[in-house]
This record gives sequence, C-alpha cells and structure tokens, in this order.
Amino acid sequence: MKFVLEVTLDDGAVAEDKAKELGRILRYWGGNLGHYALVPGDGSAVHDSEYREVGSWSVAAS
Repeated sequence: MKFVLEVTLDDGAVAEDKAKELGRILRYWGGNLGHYALVPGDGSAVHDSEYREVGSWSVAAS
C-alpha cells in the first residue's frame, strides 16, 4: 500500500506558520488514522486550524 499526504503551504494559517500548522496536521491525522481500514481508496480532505481545506491524504495500491 502507498499512503500519500499532500498539503499546500501557500495560503491561510499554513502559510503564516508552516512548521506549526504542518505539525498540527500530522498529529491530528496520525491520531485519526485508526478510524480507517487503510485500504486503497480510503482518504480524506485535510484542513488547517482555520478549517480551510489545504490538501488531502489517500491510500493507493503500491
């Protein structure tokens, strides 16, 4: 399996403090992954602390 996380760091809260926001996104989704089977096709939008969509994660076959 392949796990793909893509985050755009150009706008909103993520642009203001890239390290802080990216760390928050990684902690949140790292803790939340237990709610998914992590099979190809799983995925979700990723939001910054202002609840703006800044990317997504997905699971694909290798």
